Amino acid sequence: MLELLLVLASLVVIGLTGLLTVVATSTRMVELGLWALALGLLIGIPTGWWYHVVLYRALSARMALPPRWWQRPVELHPLLQADEFRRVRPWFVTGALGLILCFTGGVAAIAGMLVMRFYP
Repeated sequence: MLELLLVLASLVVIGLTGLLTVVATSTRMVELGLWALALGLLIGIPTGWWYHVVLYRALSARMALPPRWWQRPVELHPLLQADEFRRVRPWFVTGALGLILCFTGGVAAIAGMLVMRFYP
């Protein structure tokens, strides 16, 4: 269900980005894209880091974590108990929202720069 919502949100964001290329000026689009990118980094980096800390604390008390576990932490979610997952999930979702903001802002800024470059 979460994956479906992420796909739908991505499609809406892509559609809105396309709409922005028609409605907004290219300079404004670059500016808004860079602000969204900065906000995504501001949200995503600390929450993503804290997500890894909470996940490590939850699992390391019960088991030895595999090497380089932080590269694919989602694979460890099935090992979490229900109460542990409730503690980890908000940080996971907030970090994912930061990532989506970064992606959207980056795409909007790049699209604005391309419009400035090819349609001055």
